[in-house]
Amino acid sequence: MREGLNYGQMMERALRGVMAQALARVAEFGLPGEHHFYITFATGHGAVRLPAWLREQFSEQMTIVLQHEFDGLEVTPEGFRVGLSFSGRPAEIYVPFDAVLTFVDPSVEFGLKFEATESETEADDEPEPEERPRGSADVVSLDQFRKP
Repeated sequence: MREGLNYGQMMERALRGVMAQALARVAEFGLPGEHHFYITFATGHGAVRLPAWLREQFSEQMTIVLQHEFDGLEVTPEGFRVGLSFSGRPAEIYVPFDAVLTFVDPSVEFGLKFEATESETEADDEPEPEERPRGSADVVSLDQFRKP
């Protein structure tokens, strides 16, 4: 028996493409004007790569801010890699687009909410990304941007 069309899944895939395009433009040209991003992702997603000390602190999800100080943003069809600093401690992270839960650009009141699409399993035995000197970033709550 043939299953029906899953329009919800198609829409989510298309909207993840919007996020990927925005990040790719920033990787190439930098952040224009007042644009900045709050990106929340599931840290338990099997393909997320972050240092063990961050995974311990944020065992389920974390929010990063791409605004003034981030380094080496690289975007692939599957996800993005970026260098940030957390309380003065540098870290490189990799986030597959499937792990992203929310993508918000408050400068233009734009936001997307997703479901994690891949099993949220613990990472395998790959080495954690190296620490490199970076700018700073804060992990923030998106509650202030949610409508009542």
